[in-house]
Amino acid sequence: MRQGPVTVTYLPSASARPRVAYAVARRVGGAVIRNRLRRRLRAVVAEHSGELHAGAYLLGAAPEAAALPFDELRTNVAEALRAVGGGGR
Repeated sequence: MRQGPVTVTYLPSASARPRVAYAVARRVGGAVIRNRLRRRLRAVVAEHSGELHAGAYLLGAAPEAAALPFDELRTNVAEALRAVGGGGR
């Protein structure tokens, strides 16, 4: 599910806990920018960790995501998680 510059793909599983991976391509920017965006995405997912269903999540980010304010990034990720059925407030 795409929400703004954020994409969330979810694969349900019978595993005991949700697993999350992050795809931030080089076209987003240099290593510092990519790592900062990855940390910001992790922080947003951590806020919703209790609401995630068991399975695998892949969060992808387009280059525009690096320039978003944190609150807007949080909203986009939460809406994308909600759309795939993985939580969000």
